[in-house]
Amino acid sequence: MTELKFRTVTAFQRRIVNPVARRMPGQVLLETTGRKSGLPRRTPVGGRRIGDAFWLVSEYGDKSHYVRNIQADPQVRVRLKGVWHTGTAHLLPDDDVRARLRTLPRYNSAVVQGLGTQLLTVRVDLT
Repeated sequence: MTELKFRTVTAFQRRIVNPVARRMPGQVLLETTGRKSGLPRRTPVGGRRIGDAFWLVSEYGDKSHYVRNIQADPQVRVRLKGVWHTGTAHLLPDDDVRARLRTLPRYNSAVVQGLGTQLLTVRVDLT
């Protein structure tokens, strides 16, 4: 059932939600470098800037393509309020994901908890 949920949700996100969200001016985008193509890959994400770091939680951990891209190349960009920031992403498997979600935007955190199957905290140290 978990695999079916993953396939259904990610297909819906990739084909419908993400193309629309990427065009929204206020949407936070995470830009990674494609691990196979080497091309920029932009993914709408929810999260929050706290000081010089941007925090988010991946719904599917290392099954998420952007997480796999980070594993191959942690240099990323994050678009916050229309401004691009460069940074280095860190995967934090030992972080308390539930506690982290309580510090992030409420709506996105509810969606991540409801749909996610393998939650993983990601911190981007902004430069």
